[in-house]
Amino acid sequence: MQRVIQTYIIEPMKYSELERKIKKHTKSHLLRRGKRHPVWINEDTGDTFEMSNHPSEEVASGTLKNIMRLSGLDKYI
Repeated sequence: MQRVIQTYIIEPMKYSELERKIKKHTKSHLLRRGKRHPVWINEDTGDTFEMSNHPSEEVASGTLKNIMRLSGLDKYI
């Protein structure tokens, strides 16, 4: 029995671009503005995740993968 593992290449992006894609393609939205980071929620799964307050800053690759998974954006890429 073979296992098929879905792989995809994620291009680096800034927080502003990531936020725009999340709003367009998922049911995630801003839950509240925290003291340190804004907190988002995925309505489908109930998962919460934090994003940066610096929209022009580039997202680290590991952070980007995690935010995409929690927001549900990985299903659209």
